[in-house]
Amino acid sequence: MERHLPADLPKLKKPRTRLGKVLAPYLLIMPGGVWLGLFFVIPLLVMISVSLQTGSLERGFSMTWHFRRYYDVIKQYHVQIVRSIEYGGLATLLTLVVSFPISYWIAFYGGKRKNTFLLLLLLPFFVSFVIRTLSWGFILADDGIVIGTLKDWGILGRSFHVLATGTAVVTGIAYNFLPFMALPLYVSLEKIDRRVVEAASDLYANKRQILLKVILPLAAPGVFAGVLLTFVPAAGDYVNQSILGGTRNTMIGNIIQQRFLVNFDYPGAAALSTVLMVALLIGIFAYARALGTRNIQEYV
Repeated sequence: MERHLPADLPKLKKPRTRLGKVLAPYLLIMPGGVWLGLFFVIPLLVMISVSLQTGSLERGFSMTWHFRRYYDVIKQYHVQIVRSIEYGGLATLLTLVVSFPISYWIAFYGGKRKNTFLLLLLLPFFVSFVIRTLSWGFILADDGIVIGTLKDWGILGRSFHVLATGTAVVTGIAYNFLPFMALPLYVSLEKIDRRVVEAASDLYANKRQILLKVILPLAAPGVFAGVLLTFVPAAGDYVNQSILGGTRNTMIGNIIQQRFLVNFDYPGAAALSTVLMVALLIGIFAYARALGTRNIQEYV
C-alpha cells in the first residue's frame, strides 16, 4: 500500500556531498602528510643540501654543489659501509631464526595466556637501550658470568674472548632488535586460519610439509615486515659497536657519529648518511622484488 506525503510538507534539499567526498580523503591524510613533511621530507632535503656544501664550522658553510664528496666518502669508507650491511644482515637473520619459533609457539600454543607470554618477551626491552647493551657487555666479558665460568671449567682457553669482535657486535644488535622481528611474525602467524593447517594435515601432509608449504608462505608478510624493521636500524646502529666492538670492526654509524659530533664535518657526515640511505633503499627494493610484494599482499 502506497503512502503519500502531505502536499504542504516542505521539500528538503539534498546536501551537496560531492565536494565533501572529494576532499574527505585529503583531509584524512593531512595530519599524516604534515607529520611526514615536517619530520621526514624537510630533514631529508636539508641533509642532502648540507652534503653538497663546503666550508667549516668557523667560516660557515655555503652551497657549492660539491657532488664529488659522495665519491670521496664512498672511496674512503666503503669497507665500513659493506661491514654495516653485512652486520645488519647477519643480525636480521639471527633474529629471524630465534624469534620465529618463539612467535610460532605463542601464536599456536599460547592459549589464553598469549598476552602474558608477549609481555614476558618484551619485558626486558622496557629497559634503556644503552643499559641493555652494557649488560650484554658484562655477560660477554672475558671474566664475565658466561665466558669466565667456561674458562674456569676448562672448556675455553684463557686467551679466548668475544668482546671487541664482530660476533659480539652482531649478537648485541640481534638481541636489541629482537622485538622488531618477533612482533610482526606473531601478528602474521596469529592471523593464519587454523582450518587451513588442519586441512593440510587431513591431506596427509607431515609437520615438515605443513611448516614449509603452509605456515611459512602464510607468514610471509610478517617475515617481510620484520626484516625491514630490523635490518634498516641495525645497519645504521653505532651503539652496539661502540660498547661491544673494537677498532677493527667499526660500522658506518660510528663514522657518521664521529664526523657529526666530534669533527663537526657536517657535509661529510651528511654525505655518508645519504649514501647509507640510498644503499639501504636499493637493498630493500631488491629484497621486495625477490620476495614478491604482490604475492605478499595476496596473503594479507
